Parts: sequence; structure tokens; C-alpha cells
Amino acid sequence: MQKLSAEKLQSHYRDLKNRKKSRLVIVHMGTCGIASGSEGVLEAVLSASEELGKSGVTIKTTGCAGLCSREPMMTVELPGAPPVKYCDLDGAKAKQIYAEHVLGGKPVGKFVLGAGAESLH
Repeated sequence: MQKLSAEKLQSHYRDLKNRKKSRLVIVHMGTCGIASGSEGVLEAVLSASEELGKSGVTIKTTGCAGLCSREPMMTVELPGAPPVKYCDLDGAKAKQIYAEHVLGGKPVGKFVLGAGAESLH
């Protein structure tokens, strides 16, 4: 394994620092999520980002969050706010969350599973 150079370490630091300034949407795409419809949730988020705007928004996928019975799930992290995990989603709910929380800054309480946990922000 190669040693990490000072330049590469500084590059990683800059990348993380820039991520703290952006809004992050994570769609959970483990096998349980995919079986429950997370592909439709991801498509809805990508569609909403095209329709409503995506400046300063990073959209990512990840594996299972460990709550298979509550899939499809999505996590939204905004700078200076605790992450919010949403559950039992479909495309319409995902678009509403994108518009109201990701762009508007207000969590959509009726779909929230929990707020506040580990975060990069």
C-alpha cells in the first residue's frame, strides 16, 4: 500500500471541507432498499434536482442503513443541521422532501424516521 503524500492529504481535506458547504442527499440502495423501491426514489430525486435545481446539492447512494423494514430510505444532511433520515418513501415523497427540505431547509416531519446522528457536516 502506498503512503499518502502531503499533497494528496491536502486534496482530501479540501474535498471534505467543500462537502461541508453543500447539501447532501443519500439514497439507501442496499438489496433490501432496491427490493422495496429505492430505485424509484433515486429516479425521483434526480428528476427533482433537474426540475428544481441542484446547485450546491450532492446526491449519492449507499448501502443498507440497517432498518430493512423501513426501506426505501433517504438521508438529508444540510450544513449546520443534524442529518435527517426519512423512511417508507416513494417517488412523490422523495420529490416533496427534495423541494421542502433539501432546497427549502425545512424537514418534512411526517416522513422522518429520526434526526441527529453521525455526519460529515
